[in-house]
Amino acid sequence: MKLLTICVPCYNSEGYMASCIDSLLVGGEDVEIIIVDDGSKDRTAEIADRYQTLHPNIVRVIHKENGGYGSAVNTGIQNATGQFFKVCDSDDHLKESAYKEVLDKLRQLAGASPQLDMMICNYVYDKEGEDRHKVIQYRKTLPVGKMFTWDDIGHFHKGHYILMHSVIFRTKLLRECGLVLPEHCFYVDNIYVFDPLPYVRNMYYMDVNLYYYFIGRVDQSVNQKVMISRIDQQIRVNKLMMDYFTDKANQSRINAHLKLRQYMYSYLEIITTVSSVLCIVSNTPENLKKKDELWQYLKEKDFLLYLHLRNGIFGIAMHLPGRGGRALTTGAYKIVRHFFNFN
Repeated sequence: MKLLTICVPCYNSEGYMASCIDSLLVGGEDVEIIIVDDGSKDRTAEIADRYQTLHPNIVRVIHKENGGYGSAVNTGIQNATGQFFKVCDSDDHLKESAYKEVLDKLRQLAGASPQLDMMICNYVYDKEGEDRHKVIQYRKTLPVGKMFTWDDIGHFHKGHYILMHSVIFRTKLLRECGLVLPEHCFYVDNIYVFDPLPYVRNMYYMDVNLYYYFIGRVDQSVNQKVMISRIDQQIRVNKLMMDYFTDKANQSRINAHLKLRQYMYSYLEIITTVSSVLCIVSNTPENLKKKDELWQYLKEKDFLLYLHLRNGIFGIAMHLPGRGGRALTTGAYKIVRHFFNFN
């Protein structure tokens, strides 16, 4: 069994995937790199196969019909042989020194009791055209350099969350929780870092800048214009998260730890805010209607949760009346987007 599987979903990634894979190879043979070619139409398959030929004990390539990002991650989870699992997007990379530190710690923790469920590390916004990069770290929120549980975490500020870039999961946990991401849908990374949380007991935070998250391509999924054009997919993910959080089958696990529930509630709140504000920023009758329908969906799903979100500061901001209200909401969003280095 490998120590760590890193899944690299690729779709038409010929222009940048080599930089990503080269950064992962320094982990050596304790690491399994699964390159999932999701029906690419460029030279992605050829490049991936070349890496597998050159590094047969590290790199595995899986070619599949196009199913979208979630489908590629699902394929990685299904085929992983590593004790731990991480996703690295094909236009991102890992920092070598931090990567080696993380692997050393995973070796120490592998097979230990209690077993590690989730490791968290810092990530860096590698924004095109900027010399200084914003680092997202958790040292004021999470215990550093020791195993901890949900009862030990501090307060997460709005906009400061554990994202896909931050986490390494125990592979069996992802399978035990039944995680299956929707196909042909963007923004499923939010589900990836949401649904497994009730199954996570033991965590470890390393205060190292491991993941460099490239941001700045005009065709990138987190580009605002692109997000607005894909608002239906954002709302689809949002509704799936609402479904999961309110599902009675999940309540005993979610409610087992107050801080876990608070964190998941806060994360759901910010995702609902993003969906709503994108509809407002687009300022089309069709999308404004979609925003109202999203909130109505939540109201019918769980009225108490609806009331909590609707009467929170973000819920109020998302429902300010008229053009003046929408202008205030849009202005606030621009400030938040700039502060958090959103694309």
